Amino acid sequence: MELLDKLNWRYAAKAMNGDTVPDEKLQNILEAARLAPTSSGLQPFEIIVIENKELKEQIKPVAWNQSVITDCSHLLVFAAWDTYTEERINYMFDLTNDIRGFKNEGWENYRQMLLSSYPQKDAEENFNHAAKQAYIAFSQALAAAAFEGVDATPIEGFDPDAVDKILGLREKGLRSAVLMPIGYRKENEDWLVNLVKVRKPMEDLVTVMK
Repeated sequence: MELLDKLNWRYAAKAMNGDTVPDEKLQNILEAARLAPTSSGLQPFEIIVIENKELKEQIKPVAWNQSVITDCSHLLVFAAWDTYTEERINYMFDLTNDIRGFKNEGWENYRQMLLSSYPQKDAEENFNHAAKQAYIAFSQALAAAAFEGVDATPIEGFDPDAVDKILGLREKGLRSAVLMPIGYRKENEDWLVNLVKVRKPMEDLVTVMK
């Protein structure tokens, strides 16, 4: 299966060579993230695509000085909603009705159920839920990058508050959840490039209940 071949090829590149990812490949990666499933279809996150060298340089020190932050082609920041609001929930339900061209009673009842639940919850609880949805899209983008032959490095080792401040995310009702530099591996400086991929054997990972 081609996708599995690509996933075996990919790894978390530790050094990138600065080459630019073609826009078509970037758009395919972003589209894969856009098409990812999310709870209630709310897509409670945004993706910040950073090409600006100065911004990358500002982020590098608050991301453990990892070279891929500045040597990547694009730095993708998956930023989750800081909480769920009536406005945000209504936007997605209204968008669904507009695109499908009709209203469904069950769907509208579901809207009211969410409106009576999420906005009343603690903001931190809502952010944690939204961040999980961002991770679903993040994972799908990671697979799409591999499919496109583009290296991508998942990064959780960073100071979210500092990144939020640099990018002005809190003012937009967003909080950074995870980073993904994309680009091309620099093999002569990457200690991980030739190491065998290690994963649990299937029998230690999967339990089948018949």
